[in-house]
Amino acid sequence: MRLPRSLRTALLLLCSIPAAFASAYNARPKLVVIIVIDQFRGDYLERYRDQFGDGGFRMFLDRGAYFTECSYDYANTRTAPGHATLFTGSYASGHGIVANEWWDPQKKKRVTSVEDDNTKLVGTGASKNGPGASPHNLMSDTFGDELKLATGGKSRVFAISLKDRAAVLPAGFSGDAAYWTDPKSGDWITSTYYRPDLPEWVRNFNGSHRAQKFWNREWKDSDGITLGSTAPRNGKDGTPAGFYEVVGSTPFANEYELEFARELVLYEKLGAGSATDLLVIGLSANDILGHEVGPDSPQMRSMSLELDRQLAGFFGFLGHQVGMANVWMALSADHGIAPLPEFAKTLRLPAANLDARALREQINSQLSKKYAKKADYLVDLDYPIAWLSEDAFAGTPAGKKESDAEADAGEAMKQAGLTGYFTKSQLARGETPATEVGRRYSHSYSPRGGWYVIGIPSPFQVGITKGTDHESPFSYDTHVPLAFYGLAFQPGTYRTHAEPIDLAVTLSSLLGINPPAQATGRVLTEALQPPHHSAAPSATPSSLQPATPPGASQ
Repeated sequence: MRLPRSLRTALLLLCSIPAAFASAYNARPKLVVIIVIDQFRGDYLERYRDQFGDGGFRMFLDRGAYFTECSYDYANTRTAPGHATLFTGSYASGHGIVANEWWDPQKKKRVTSVEDDNTKLVGTGASKNGPGASPHNLMSDTFGDELKLATGGKSRVFAISLKDRAAVLPAGFSGDAAYWTDPKSGDWITSTYYRPDLPEWVRNFNGSHRAQKFWNREWKDSDGITLGSTAPRNGKDGTPAGFYEVVGSTPFANEYELEFARELVLYEKLGAGSATDLLVIGLSANDILGHEVGPDSPQMRSMSLELDRQLAGFFGFLGHQVGMANVWMALSADHGIAPLPEFAKTLRLPAANLDARALREQINSQLSKKYAKKADYLVDLDYPIAWLSEDAFAGTPAGKKESDAEADAGEAMKQAGLTGYFTKSQLARGETPATEVGRRYSHSYSPRGGWYVIGIPSPFQVGITKGTDHESPFSYDTHVPLAFYGLAFQPGTYRTHAEPIDLAVTLSSLLGINPPAQATGRVLTEALQPPHHSAAPSATPSSLQPATPPGASQ
């Protein structure tokens, strides 16, 4: 009896799997693609599941290993810590990236997680815009670094995003390049940390003015309703808004990134070498939009459905260029997002938009009264993290003792409305309660950033006066998707506990390489195919139907 075509294809794929199921050393698979969607909540895949097409997110939902219960086990749910966590397999206490930005007591200013004075930006008009970027603040290596180490540098590692931190941190120390966009022009740039100038193919991409075609366009949903526009406008400072601000908050930004990813695969010949290559794509548009309109808006629904279609096109390209039997993919997010307080309040939830600037003034006022000396004791408040001025505390009863100054600031923060706090000194000494909350804040510790206090906010309260935000230990910020696709994975929906730190550890194990140095995640064995041996079993239609593993549903 002749087998149906679909079963014959499956049989050929199974028979092509070597005895050593996979190894980075011999390019099995040829290419690993990790997609990180900035601010993509864990409930989105289920919310829009019945509206997705066949070739995008359903590659993970129907034909991949999909973990529904994946959550970050820390409180500092920002973009930089999230990307560092995914690729180091550790939390901030291991990789050191406590926030997107922090106060530098030596420079007396806020610095970003990746800015590096020893480097310069590379690209169109970029060299005059301040320091370059590098992963120098990471306290651990990454999955890509271990891939490079294991293969003697033969593996090629690239990361792209609209944001520098979402490209630099995943690329790690030894990445061949990280590319991100110039906020004004949308041109792709990099740093001298990676290379002294842009390769010819990137210069040609920028020179063909690909970013320009996304200006002056209307964004319409599937029903033809206009949801936005990329017509030029002024920004908050009154000057003309750039590509990041105007185009970045629309589905056109994801389309632009995936166009660049195609060019990178082609011109860098990813998947064509003697060792497994890695491509990380950090899609930023969801985050830029989500802060404005929240997770429950028609714009976010349309963005998700458009991204589904765009990913289907990109996966089709990978199939044509590399062959999907030669590709493993993973999908996750760096954090979620709180409901828009305006919307949450209509459902009688205790939601609120808070003014972080006013809170900082209130806390400084309380400390000034306590010490009978007016000063800016909090030099910055990135709600709910407060950065302290060591100089201001020097002349107070707290003196120059960090623990006392942080404790006083923490008490003032409680008086201003936060429900609790953990000081940097407490976290450094491991003085957190043996509770889930205590563990999450312990995982949020980093020695970076001078003196600081991490406040505990109330649920559904965000530290901006308009829109919404993420920076809490609550499920809406910590719950994210985690899914895998490829021959190594047993298709199914898994409702077992998983964390983003498991991504790098699982892929490292499957490729036969070491996990990142500080990794604490686990191998997600429940989602892996059973070992295959050189003697392939005789295939029948029934033998090609995998049994549903424990913890999974199909």
